[in-house]
Amino acid sequence: MKRAIVISALLLSQFGTSQLLKTSGQKIVNDKGENIQLRGLGPGGWMLQEGYMLKTADFAGPQYKIKEKIAELIGEDGMNEFYKAYLKNGITKQDIDFLAKSGFNSIRLPMHYNLYTLPIEKESVKGKDTWLEEGFKMTDDLLQWCAANKIYLILDLHAAPGGQGNDVNISDNDKSKPSLWENEENQRKTIALWKKLAERYKDSPWIGGYDLINEPNINFTGKNPNGTDEMSNVPLWKLQQDITAAIRTVDKKHIIFIEGNGWGNNYNGLPAIWDNNMAFSFHKYWNYNDDQTLKFALDLREKHNMPIWLGETGENSNVWFTELIQLLDKHNIGYAFWPMKKIDNIAGITNVRITPEYEKLLDYWKNGGEKPSKEYTKKALMQIADNYKLNNTEVKKDVIDAMFRQTTDASTKPFNNHQVPGRIFASEYDLGKMGSAYLDKDFINLWVSDPAKRSEWNSGQQMRNDGVDIYKCNDKITNQYYVGKTESGEWLQYTIQSKGDKNYTFDIRYAAASDSKIRIETASGKVLAAVSLASSGGNENWKTVSVKNISLQKGENKIRIFFENDGVNLNYFEVK
Repeated sequence: MKRAIVISALLLSQFGTSQLLKTSGQKIVNDKGENIQLRGLGPGGWMLQEGYMLKTADFAGPQYKIKEKIAELIGEDGMNEFYKAYLKNGITKQDIDFLAKSGFNSIRLPMHYNLYTLPIEKESVKGKDTWLEEGFKMTDDLLQWCAANKIYLILDLHAAPGGQGNDVNISDNDKSKPSLWENEENQRKTIALWKKLAERYKDSPWIGGYDLINEPNINFTGKNPNGTDEMSNVPLWKLQQDITAAIRTVDKKHIIFIEGNGWGNNYNGLPAIWDNNMAFSFHKYWNYNDDQTLKFALDLREKHNMPIWLGETGENSNVWFTELIQLLDKHNIGYAFWPMKKIDNIAGITNVRITPEYEKLLDYWKNGGEKPSKEYTKKALMQIADNYKLNNTEVKKDVIDAMFRQTTDASTKPFNNHQVPGRIFASEYDLGKMGSAYLDKDFINLWVSDPAKRSEWNSGQQMRNDGVDIYKCNDKITNQYYVGKTESGEWLQYTIQSKGDKNYTFDIRYAAASDSKIRIETASGKVLAAVSLASSGGNENWKTVSVKNISLQKGENKIRIFFENDGVNLNYFEVK
C-alpha cells in the first residue's frame, strides 16, 4: 500500500512539474496552461523507407520491394545486416541534440508496424500478437533523447498492418495481401498495437500524443482511388474511434491526433467528436501559402473548438518554408516538416551523400546488365548506411535558416567567412530571404490547377534550396558547383570582409553562349562596375575576365552581382 502511494506521488510530481500536453479549446497547452506551438520534424525514411528517399522509386517504391532488390544481391542475411546498420545510424542521440539546437521542439515519429509486431500472415495463431522488442527499444531510446532535450515525441503509425491506402509507397502496402480495410484481423492488430504503445508510454510526459493513422487514402465508395471524393468515410472514423477507445482504457492523459481520408485532409462524414483530448491533423504540400489553403482546417478548428496541427509538410523551397511558417505562426498552428535524411536532398535539413558504388547498384536495378558481386554490393550498401550518420551528412544551413531566423528577420548573414584577397564561389551567396540575399524569378514549387502547372524552384537541384539554380561544375577550379539559368534582373549578394579601404581587381570566372553583361553594386545601390562578358562559346566553356579598381571599404562589404541578360553561368570571382 505504501509503495503504491509513493509511486502515485512520484507520478503526480512528475506530471505536476512536467510539460505534459493537452488540448484546451482550440489550443494545445502544457500543464501550466501555456500555449505550445509544435515546431517539429518527421524523420521519414528511418523506420519506414519510401523509394524516392533512396532513389529506387523507378523500380522499387514500397519498402518490401526495396528489401527484395537488396536480398536478390546479398541474400536475406546480408539484407538484414544492412538494415541493422541503417536503423542504428538513421537516428541517434546526436541527431536529436542537433534538432533541439536548431530550434525544433517536437518529433513526429513515422512508425512501421512490422518493427513492433508480426504481420498477420506470420502469426502462428489467428488473433495472437507477437510483440517485437526492436521497435519498442528504438522508440524508448528516441523518447529518452527527446526528454533530455525537452522535445515532444509524437507517435505516428505511418505503416499500419496491411497498409491504409492505395498509395503503396507511404505505407509499404503489398497489394497481393489484404489491406487494413479489407481484413478485420489487420484492424484488430492495429488497435492492439496502439493499446500496447499507450500502455508503455502512458506515464511519459514528453510523449506529445498519438497520431493514429498516417494519410489514409482509400476509396470506400467513391471513384477516386485515394479517397479524395469520399463523402462519409465510415470505416475510417469507426477504426479511429475503436483505437481511441482502446488507448483510453490505459492512457487518459495524452492527446490523440486523427487524420482524414485523401492523404489526411478529407474530413467528410466526421461523426460527433468522441474524445475530449483530441486534435485534427492535416497535411500540406505544393500549394500556395495563404489563408484560403488553410480554410478547411481553420473551419474544422472553429466548428469543433479543437486544435489543428499540420502533421506533415515540406519538400519545397526555402521561400515556401519561410512563408508557410509565417502563415502558421499567424494562426497558431503547429507543424512537422518532412523529411530529415534523404539521399541527394536539398529540400531538407540534411543531405545523405550518394556514392559512385551505390549509383552503380541503382543502374543495375533499373537497367540490368552485369550483376554486381555480393561483396561489392554489401560494401556499397554498408557505406550508404554509414553515410546516414549525422556527422557524415551534409547539414543544410540554408534550410534551417529559412525555417527559423528568416521567419522574423529580413537581414542577411554570410554563407561563409569571405575574406579578401580571396576566391568567392558563386554558390556561396549570403543566407537570407529572397529580395535580401538574392533575387530569382523561379523560387517555389507549386502543383496547382489554376494555372495547371508544376513549377520548380531550382533546376540544378544542387547544394542549396533557394530559387537560385545551382549545378554541378566541370571547371578546373571549383567548389563542385556553379550558378546557372540566370535571367535578366536576377542578382546575388555576397558579404566580404576587407582589411582596409582599397581598390581591388575582380577576376570573374563565367561561361556564356552569347555576349552578356553584369554589373557589380553595393547593397545600397552604388554601382561599382559594369562588366561586359564576351561569349565563351558555350554554357560550360569557362572564361575569366578581369575588372580593376573596384573599391571596397575596411570591414564588411555587401556587394551584389546583377545579371543584365539571360544565360550567364557563374563559377566564382577572385578578389585580389
